[in-house]
Amino acid sequence: MMAVQIDDIKKLIVKSLPDAKVDVNCYSGDDHFEVTVVSSAFAGKNRILQHKMVYAALGDHMRAEIHALALKTRAS
Repeated sequence: MMAVQIDDIKKLIVKSLPDAKVDVNCYSGDDHFEVTVVSSAFAGKNRILQHKMVYAALGDHMRAEIHALALKTRAS
């Protein structure tokens, strides 16, 4: 299994949320990530829905290459 790269994570999120400002950091190996996403698409949505939107953007990577994801989201 090939490790997902920080730039790949950013691109996947921005593809689904074009106005998103995305900050990604890797910690504890190459499959643990801290991600902050700020997007107007999150306006009016609770945190659970915001996180689901990011998980959907990452797709199958959440089942394979990304072992842990510390996620922070907020509306812009």
